[in-house]
Parts: sequence; structure tokens; C-alpha cells
Amino acid sequence: MSEPTYPSSEMAELDLTSLAEEAPEGHKSGFVAVAGRPNVGKSTLMNALLKQKVAIVSPRPQTTRTRQLGILTRPEYQIVFVDTPGLIKPRHKLDEFMVTTADESIHDADVVLWLVDAAEEPGPGDQAIAQTLQALPEKTTIILGINKADLLAPEEVVPRTDAYRALLPGAQWLLFSALNGVGLDVLLQMIIEALPEGPRYYPVDQTTDAFIRDIAAELIREQIFLQLRDELPYGTAVQVQEFKERDNGVTYISAIIYVERDNHKKIIIGTKGSQLRKIGEAARREIEQLIEGKVFLELWVKVEPQWRRSDEALRRFGYNLPK
Repeated sequence: MSEPTYPSSEMAELDLTSLAEEAPEGHKSGFVAVAGRPNVGKSTLMNALLKQKVAIVSPRPQTTRTRQLGILTRPEYQIVFVDTPGLIKPRHKLDEFMVTTADESIHDADVVLWLVDAAEEPGPGDQAIAQTLQALPEKTTIILGINKADLLAPEEVVPRTDAYRALLPGAQWLLFSALNGVGLDVLLQMIIEALPEGPRYYPVDQTTDAFIRDIAAELIREQIFLQLRDELPYGTAVQVQEFKERDNGVTYISAIIYVERDNHKKIIIGTKGSQLRKIGEAARREIEQLIEGKVFLELWVKVEPQWRRSDEALRRFGYNLPK
């Protein structure tokens, strides 16, 4: 099997469907939107199904901000997973962008995998999502994925699964654990059976539509989420300024971490730059694993006041708002 490939920035204008190989007769394909409240394990699940990291993961909600594709291709099928931001009540323009992105992905999908957290009772957010899913066209298959089975005591299984199933009567459902892999083979088969027959939309060795430099920016942001606490990570954005392989074979990456306040900048940098070095070292290791090569990572921190509430700043940071 060939190594997975990622589109480079030079491929931005290329129609990837023109690269797809001819599929055999009876081939199945389609888009599967992975939707749900924040922190129910959407990114963890997609990485587990692909057996490769294409989406950043942290214990904090709202880690995923944009639509992230994960492409799983086998001779008889191609599944395009769409990892969506968590569905929340918007507080500012960034939240509005995230909710709109998730909503569009759900309405465009062939299959919606609604992910819920088995360790928690259904809440108002789950009820609101269920109402949205009930309004989808009949042709859209909905699978209720009850994740985090590893956190559920045996005596809680029946009442908890019944509580979630009552929100969407008649939907297919499965209790599983994305973290330890229990039940994922069954879930994958359920998805394959729900797909329509269709072509390959992407080359067989491509696993995401994200550009490498964008994934690198996300890996830096992931470390901010993992290493810092409270509200600070939600007010950060990362923009890669330079991504270039030098003559010595080392990939040089320069990136700016944007924060909303001066005191946030001090927290990111830390005493004598200690926190920024920790973020950079951990992110560099992740990027090196991604590109399978040596990386020199240079990070800068700048203040961009109220960027989450600015259309201009959001567009500049890659959040494609309608004009």
C-alpha cells in the first residue's frame, strides 16, 4: 500500500476529482458528517477509523473549528468523513462560523453519524441536535453513535442507551468506544452499508483535503489546548507564515500565534520564553511525525484584539466567512 499523501499549497486550484481512479462496479462512496456536541470524541473517532491522525484532539471542547475531511479508501468503497465543529450556542462570530460549518456539513452529507457521550445524560444540546436531524431529508441515513462506552458502568448501559435512542426513534444506533476501538469494526460496516453506489472522489492514497501547512498550524494550536488552561486556548489562532524545505533537507516553518490580550501573550511566552519553547518542541515532534522528516519550527506571538469578533480577522486566519 502506498504512503498517504497530503495536498500541498500549490494544489489549491486543482480539482481533485480529476485525479480519482476509476472505481470497480458496485463501488460505494459518500460523505459522512460526524456531528454532535463539543468534546464527544468526533476527532478521536475519525483518527481511529482512518488509523492515522488527521484531526487535532484535546480534552477541551471546541478544539475543532473548521470542516476537516478524513478519506478512507478501500477497493470496494471510499468514505469521506467530515469532522465538524461541536454544535453550540454562538457567542461571537467565530462560534457562528463553526455552527454554520457544522450545519452545512450535516445537510450535505449522505450519512450523518450523530455522536453522543455515553458518560453523560442527554441534555438540551442533544435534544436540539435531534430536532435538527429529524428535519433532514428521508434519503439521509442517520446513525446514532453512543461513544465512550469504556466510561459506562454495566448497570448504566440500558438506561443510558434508551435515553439517547428516545431522542431519535427508529435511527440505527451503536454503543462503542473510539478510544479503545471496541465496536469500531461494526460501526464501519454500518456506514458502508448506508452508502450509495458512486465513484471515487479522491485519489486512493489521499487521506485528507487539508494542506500540510494548515495541518502544521493545527498541530501547534493543539499543543496550546493541551498545555494551557481556562479560556486562553479559545482566544488563540495560528497562522503559518513560511513553510519551506531547505537545502539541508530540514523543513523550516515560521508561525505566528495570535492572542486577544497582552496578558495572554505573556502566558503563551512564559518565563524567559519557557512556555513557548514547550509548545514549540511538542508541536515540532508532531509535525516531524506527519511529514516524516526534520523540522525547524520558529514561533512568534502577536496580539490581535477581539479577533474572534472581526470578520476581517477571521477571513485572514482562514475561516472562510461569506462576504
